[in-house]
Amino acid sequence: MPKMPGPQGLYDPAQEHDACGVAFVVDLKGRPSRAIVSHGIDALIHLEHRGASGAEVNTGDGAGILVQVPDRFLRAVAGVDLPPAGAYATGIAFLPRDAEAAADAADAVEKIVTSEGLAVIGWRDVPVDDSALGSMARDVMPTFRQVFIAAPDGDVAGMDLERRAYIVRKRIEHEVGAGSPGSEVAVDAGDGSVYFPSLSARTLIYKGMLTTPQLTEFYRDLQDPRLESALALVHSRFSTNTFPAWPLAHPYRYLAHNGEINTVQGNRNWMRAREALLASDLFPGDLDRIFPICTPGASDSASFDEVLELLHLAGRPLHHAVLMMIPEAWRTTSR
Repeated sequence: MPKMPGPQGLYDPAQEHDACGVAFVVDLKGRPSRAIVSHGIDALIHLEHRGASGAEVNTGDGAGILVQVPDRFLRAVAGVDLPPAGAYATGIAFLPRDAEAAADAADAVEKIVTSEGLAVIGWRDVPVDDSALGSMARDVMPTFRQVFIAAPDGDVAGMDLERRAYIVRKRIEHEVGAGSPGSEVAVDAGDGSVYFPSLSARTLIYKGMLTTPQLTEFYRDLQDPRLESALALVHSRFSTNTFPAWPLAHPYRYLAHNGEINTVQGNRNWMRAREALLASDLFPGDLDRIFPICTPGASDSASFDEVLELLHLAGRPLHHAVLMMIPEAWRTTSR
């Protein structure tokens, strides 16, 4: 048996582990462009070796991309008149595959949106091409429809709309979504539940049970040169503590994670215990309707993202919220 190489400089092969692949491309001046999206997609394809697939090589553990809401592109394809950028929120819904069940789920979404003082401007069928997908991914593939929501009088925008959209999404998760009673977190084609990778006035996520080269082939939107962004966060998934599923691909709403959180159950319990103490003047109404914050049955990364999202939308700067989520080492050693 050949001898394994020893440490070289700062690199120690004993610390090498399988893990997901993640990349981030950004224009530091905040200028949206097609080039940023293209660079992100290119980086994702080069992370194929960090992802995984099972017995079917064309069924991946997951791949995805997070971009800014591409306002110019959406105005061309939405099929409805959109309010100014920042005054509408949008997201791609994973709905049941059955047409009647998908329609019922969309109706349930609209009722929740209306009850929160917002209005659905319209829906759009998201064009996809599943010809390259393996049967395992195709058999549990949801229906993909994009929703556009805004305040009826147009006077809610920016972070105020972001928080309202957050409340809507959490209610959907609990009442008709993957985290609702009787539903599994892994949305499949027949369980009647709904999942939103994102519902936001700022960002839009395309993801799924895909390999990295399949993402752009599958979501035809990503091939359109009008889809622009000043940032692109991409992820190639290597499943560890959960099985592959369409909703469990990354990115999530604020992060793409390439490790494993071994203290996740304790952290979830602490979060659940603290919910009775949570309060914020920035969210309208009683917070009880968005509990539990951590979706039962979700992955460790999903739970981390859900708490990070709450801390940030409750008024903390993003870097402050991240530092709260990742405590300092309890002890340091020197050599």
